Amino acid sequence: MKSFRADLHVHTVLSPCAEVEMIPPLIVQEALERDIRLIAITDHNATGNIRAVMEAAKGTDLTVLPGMELQTREEVHLLCLFECLEQAEAWQKVVDSILPDRSNNPDFFGEQFIVDASGEFIRREERLLIVSAAIGLDEAAVQVQAMGGFAIPAHVDRKAFSLIANLGLVPPGFEALEISRHLKPADAASRYPQIRGYPLIQSGDVHRLEEFLGVCEFHIEAPTLGEIRLALKSAENRALFLLP
Repeated sequence: MKSFRADLHVHTVLSPCAEVEMIPPLIVQEALERDIRLIAITDHNATGNIRAVMEAAKGTDLTVLPGMELQTREEVHLLCLFECLEQAEAWQKVVDSILPDRSNNPDFFGEQFIVDASGEFIRREERLLIVSAAIGLDEAAVQVQAMGGFAIPAHVDRKAFSLIANLGLVPPGFEALEISRHLKPADAASRYPQIRGYPLIQSGDVHRLEEFLGVCEFHIEAPTLGEIRLALKSAENRALFLLP
């Protein structure tokens, strides 16, 4: 088995709440400097910068998984991770069809930039991204899985946009949950009994470079979504450790 330190919740300048420093070459550089070898790009309701980050990571030791942080009808954030870019782009078409047609106000919400692998500006995303899609949490998870992806409720301990804050429970069917950087894994089950028995990942929810966390260490054969799922189940000698 090989060890991969990972952060599976990383935003780019396409997310209006992310800093302008979150461009592909700086994301790759920062991850590598922190000995992180596996990341997922998970912009709000969007996948437009994933290809650029993948291209920026070519020739390095960093693997970039395609993903999205979907905001569901319940205003719950759901990490949607995929094995390949084609799956994520197919999911984007679904999400585009169920997002409200509202224009972004950059002065209020922040800019939404699509960039190339070097971080150069290509265009603005004019549609507001930080808004709820017209799909429920359960249905979104089912559709993501049917498309070959993996759905993980994000930062379940947060006071906003989380399962516990918005629903008070964890619906059945999820294979793993994400906790925020603000919760010690050892305290998670005692503080939030609803999450007992679920495998946990911990991510930086990275909106600025200093927020990379990289405390998930996967012992897997290769940095793929399939191997990650085995590690979360502690199956076939795969494992996940949350570093202190």
